[in-house]
Amino acid sequence: MTKTLKCISPIDGSVFAERPVLSVPEAEAVARTARSAQPAWAARPLQDRIDLVMAGVAAVGAMNDEIVPELAHQMGRPIRYGGEFGGFNERASHMAEIAQGALANIEVSNDGDFHRYIRRVPHGVVLVVAPWNYPYMTAINTVAPALIAGNTVVLKHSTQTLLVGERMAAAFHQAGIPKEVFQSIFVDHDTTSHLIGNRSFDFVNFTGSVGGGQAMERAAAGTFTGVGLELGGKDPGYVMEDADLDAAVDTLIDGAMFNSGQCCCGIERIYVVEALYDQFVEKAVAIVNGYKLGNPLDPDTTIGPMAHTRFANEVRGQIAEAISDGAKAHIASFTEDDGGAYLTPQILTNVTHDMRVMREESFGPVVGIMKVKDDAEAIALMNDSEFGLTASLWTKDIERAQRVGDQIETGTVFMNRADYLDPALCWTGCKNTGRGGGLSVIGYHNLTRPKSYHLKKAH
Repeated sequence: MTKTLKCISPIDGSVFAERPVLSVPEAEAVARTARSAQPAWAARPLQDRIDLVMAGVAAVGAMNDEIVPELAHQMGRPIRYGGEFGGFNERASHMAEIAQGALANIEVSNDGDFHRYIRRVPHGVVLVVAPWNYPYMTAINTVAPALIAGNTVVLKHSTQTLLVGERMAAAFHQAGIPKEVFQSIFVDHDTTSHLIGNRSFDFVNFTGSVGGGQAMERAAAGTFTGVGLELGGKDPGYVMEDADLDAAVDTLIDGAMFNSGQCCCGIERIYVVEALYDQFVEKAVAIVNGYKLGNPLDPDTTIGPMAHTRFANEVRGQIAEAISDGAKAHIASFTEDDGGAYLTPQILTNVTHDMRVMREESFGPVVGIMKVKDDAEAIALMNDSEFGLTASLWTKDIERAQRVGDQIETGTVFMNRADYLDPALCWTGCKNTGRGGGLSVIGYHNLTRPKSYHLKKAH
C-alpha cells in the first residue's frame, strides 16, 4: 500500500491535504534529473537566471489570495496578517540585487605573466528541507540564491504545509524555470536520509529541530556533502534602564506571541532591569489580555491555534511544570482554549533557569520574564542556553548595546527591534542552533564553492 503524507488542519483536526510519497527509485530518479539539468542551467547567463527566479517570485505573489487562507488551514496563522509575500519578495529581491557582485570573480592579479582569480561555482544539486512555521519565507531563503547561483534545487517541504512546495514549483515553472531545475517532492524521512547518504545532493539546507539536524548530519556522514543547519532557538530580550519602555514591551511581546509563538527567532525569555520590571510586566499582561484567540479564517482573530495539538501540549506541559515549581501565570485561561491546538497565550514570572520553560525551546505563545540587576547578570542569563540565534537589546546607548552584544553567544544582535530577518545580513546561529549562514553575500558563498585559476601566459 502506498504511504501518504497527511496535513492535519489545526482549525478542526480534519485532513486538509494528502499526498503519496515517492518510492526510493522514484526519488532517485528525481535527483538524477536534477543533476542532468544542472550544467545547462548553470551555463545560462546570470541575468537570465535572476530574471526567471524573480518572475517565479512574482507568480507566487499572484497566488496570494489563495495562499493566505490555505496557510490558515495548514498551520493556523490568522488571515488578517496577509500571508508571507512581503518578506518572501524582500528576501528574493535582495539576493537578486546582490548576485552580480556576490558571484563575481575575485581578481588577484592580471599582469604580463599571470592571470590569477577565484571563481564561485555552484555546488550542483541542492536539497532544501523547509519548515512549516514560515513555509514560504524560509524556503525562499535558499531556493532563490541557490537557483540564481546556478544550482538545481529539490525542495522537500514539511508535511504540515504540504501544499507550499507544490505552489512554489507551479509558480516557478509557470515563469519559465524548467521543471527539472526546480522540483518539489514528497518523501519520508528514511528516503530523504537514503538520498543524502547516496550522494544524490551536493549541498543540503535544513531548517527544523535539533533532532532533525542531527539526522541530516548522520545521513551525510562520510559523504563530504555540505550541510547548512538552522535548528532550535530560545531567543532572549534584555531591557535596560534607559529603554523606551512602551516600544520594548510592544515589540518583545509581539515577538513572543506572533504566529502563536511559532517563530524561529521568536522571543522566548525576557530579562528586565529592576527599575522597569513591574511596569514591563503590567504592560505585557495588558497586551496579551487584549488578544482574540480563535479560528484563523475569522478576520477578528489575532492569535490562531498552534499548528498541531502535540505542539500545544508540549507548551502546556512546560507551563504546568513551571507553575508547579513556583512560577506565576498572569493570563487566565481564554474561553476558546480547547485543550487542543487552541492555546491560551501565557506570561510567566517567578521563573528560573531550572525550569524547562526557560531552557528548552517552547515554540509557542509563552514567555518567561525575569528581573536582573545589571548587564553582567543579564549577559550570564542570556548565555545560559544551549541555543544561539538572536538576542534583542533595548537601550538608547548604541555603544553599550555593542559592548553587551559582543559578549552574547548568538548569531544576530538586535538593538531596539526583534524577530526580523534582514536579507542583507547573514542569517546564522551558534551552539545547538546550528551552523552555516543564509542570505547576504555569505549565503551565496555557502551555496557555491571556490575554484581557483592560476593561468600563466605564454610569451
